Amino acid sequence: MDEFHKVRRLPPYVFEEVNRLKASARAQGADIIDLGMGNPDLPTPQHILDKLVETVAKPRTNRYSASRGIAGLRRAQAAYYARRFGVRLDPDRQVVATLGSKEGFANMAQAITAPGDVVLVPNPSYPIHAFGFLMAGGAIRHVPAEPGPEFFQALDRAVHHSIPKPIAVVLCYPSNPTACVADLDFYRDVIAFARRHGIFVLSDLAYSEVYFDDANPPPSVLQVPGAMEVAVEFTSMSKTYSMAGLRMGFAVGNERLIAALSRVKSYLDYGAYTPIQVAAAAALNGPQDCVEEMRAIYRRRRDIMVESFGRAGWPVPAPQASMFAWAPIPPRFRELGSLEFSKLLIEKADVAVAPGVGFGEHGDGFVRIALVENEQRIRQAARNVARFLATAEETLHNVVPISASR
Repeated sequence: MDEFHKVRRLPPYVFEEVNRLKASARAQGADIIDLGMGNPDLPTPQHILDKLVETVAKPRTNRYSASRGIAGLRRAQAAYYARRFGVRLDPDRQVVATLGSKEGFANMAQAITAPGDVVLVPNPSYPIHAFGFLMAGGAIRHVPAEPGPEFFQALDRAVHHSIPKPIAVVLCYPSNPTACVADLDFYRDVIAFARRHGIFVLSDLAYSEVYFDDANPPPSVLQVPGAMEVAVEFTSMSKTYSMAGLRMGFAVGNERLIAALSRVKSYLDYGAYTPIQVAAAAALNGPQDCVEEMRAIYRRRRDIMVESFGRAGWPVPAPQASMFAWAPIPPRFRELGSLEFSKLLIEKADVAVAPGVGFGEHGDGFVRIALVENEQRIRQAARNVARFLATAEETLHNVVPISASR
């Protein structure tokens, strides 16, 4: 039976192949150390849970909520932007609550994309950045993921050679998956380019609070003068407050784009469960020492991972931000590609990572390692990797031996 048109536009979800192998190994008794999915293992701070439970017990909070987000939550997000970035937002016209940043991105794509519209998306990048627009009928043109001169060269080529002209460019810094960061000078140049050529800027800032250089916290694109004319930024509560399963995020910025997203959402959902929105407001308005503690934990895990994997024989660059390391595949396995190498790690080392090809073809020489296990488990993963690397010449993948890959 033929697949539906929109389903045909989506490639096989490569992470699912890894997930199946991981589940099969666990069913056979293997202790898989899962560093694949960016699923926070830290508990949600207690004061946020207390507010959630308190609100659940109140009458009428089980009714339909507000699609755009309750007023108190939108005010809390505006206050966060003022406090963290010095950016003033009108909570009634420039803020909308989303069911996580992923839903926000997907519905923004539905709101602004006409069939055949071109959108510029980094490669590698988080899958929804591209496939949200593909599902909406758009076309994708890739640009480099790193915020350097080649990025702007690609933007210039795209504007002059794409037919039709691109409608938007996607940014994601700190990057998922590469963990690279951008500074305000980069954002100034992007905003100047976007205003000059009449294209929108869609910034994913989900990892704004997971950074390791205290002197240089990640900026917001909205800090650039004139950004409000062309830009919308997406943030998430998932990583900052370990609220991934509660599905709460935001889109803020340009009024026209926020209005379009709000209108689409009004047809699709009634917003998150009200107690979750109240708890999210409590998180934003409440004490932020929990965020500092979270950041310190991820920093320690990063340092242990870099040190222990390096001793195991797999050098991993230390990320400046995010909860991920973007690790080059060891040279002797590179020809296998990231999917086969990821499967190999499950089979031979009981370690799960995310294959880089799942984030775009330019990610195929890498895997993404998530800092979502405790320090002891990360060290155990490194010991498993060390044993695997030490015996790799004797026995490898049951499909592709190392001798055939050279």
